[in-house]
Amino acid sequence: MASLKIIKKDIDYLISEVISDCWTFLYINPDKKAEDIVEIINDAVKLRNELFGRVNNPDKDNIKAHFKAVNQDLLNGVDSLFKRMSSLA
Repeated sequence: MASLKIIKKDIDYLISEVISDCWTFLYINPDKKAEDIVEIINDAVKLRNELFGRVNNPDKDNIKAHFKAVNQDLLNGVDSLFKRMSSLA
């Protein structure tokens, strides 16, 4: 199992990449669907906060499965956010 520090860094890195790409999209396309991009940014922040809450309060019964589920939810959540952003382009 990876350390909590590494898991938290992975969460921060991937969410910051989504937010950075959203800001780049807004900079390049200032008149194009700004409300939708802001909604994606808000959803990314909500995902980050939810995942941090789950990392900080793990299920004591099965730690390994808990963190595997957190990692899977991170990847699926980031993928869905990028797909939503791609559909706006």
